[in-house]
This record gives sequence, structure tokens and C-alpha cells, in this order.
Amino acid sequence: MQPDQLIAKFQQKDERAFEEIYGRYSENILGVIYSVLHDQELSEEVLQDVFIKAWNNASSYNPKKGRFFTWLLNIARNAAIDKTRSKAFKNSKQNQNAAFFVDILEDKNDFSSKVDAIGIKKYIEALEPICKKVIHLLFFKGYTQKETAEELDIPLGTVKTRNRICINKLREVLGVG
Repeated sequence: MQPDQLIAKFQQKDERAFEEIYGRYSENILGVIYSVLHDQELSEEVLQDVFIKAWNNASSYNPKKGRFFTWLLNIARNAAIDKTRSKAFKNSKQNQNAAFFVDILEDKNDFSSKVDAIGIKKYIEALEPICKKVIHLLFFKGYTQKETAEELDIPLGTVKTRNRICINKLREVLGVG
């Protein structure tokens, strides 16, 4: 089935289309969720929630506003960030073992493995170092713009401007928008 047909059938609540979309995108979406949560079981749970939300809100997808994968990716990223902000998640992370923290410390600057999880490493690598940092913090680590400003020790307005500039550069590299 062609992607446009598949998405149209998905929006019409065709279960076969749902299965096809899940098969095509679930692994990449799981990689993005895991890069935020660092917990496989919880990431798989959020993945299921993401696809249920996509199914229930399929009619809200508009191809004129962006690609379907990007729409799914935004749902996933927001769901993962929401999970990290939940009380249950925060409580579950209070008594982590040392290996968890070693992973975080080692991962903190390991941008390339997270970017490769959704297959855009080569595109991100073409960007300037500041763009890599901003995109990593905002989109892969789930930082708010304020948290990103604090992490990079730059003004909030500068983060907002750089985010816009970097996303536009990424669009140029990808040849979209």
C-alpha cells in the first residue's frame, strides 16, 4: 500500500492499516521514547499509549502541516516527556542503582546514538555544533527551552532564536519546508 493510501485508511479506522503503520514505525518511535525514559519496559508501555492516541486522534493528522512520521514522533516525544514529569515516574527514579546513573553520565554527550535511533544522524551531523546541542536538548532529552538555556548558560531568547534557526537549517538539509 502507498503511504498516502495507508494513512487515509488509518484515518478511516482500518485495522490492517494500523498494523502496517505500527510495523513500519514502532521500532523508530520506541527508540525516541527510550532515549527520553531510559527504561525499556516503561518505553514499551508509552509506545502502546502513543499508538492508541494516534489511532484515536487520526483525524487530526493533516498532511499539509507535515509528514505523518513527524506527527507520530511529536506524539511520542510529548508522551515520553509527560511520563518523566509524572509523580509515579519521579518516585520510581528516587532509588535507582548506580548503573542507571553511570548510563546517564556516559550518555549525556552521546548524541549520535540517540539521533541514529530515528535514522537522522547524517542530517544532524551536517549542522553546526550549537545546533546539535540545542536540538539534542530540546528534542531528544526533552528539556524545556528554559532548561536548555540554563544547561547551555545562554539567555532564553537566544535558545528560542537558535532553535528556530537550527530547525530551519535541518529542513534545508532534509530538503523539506
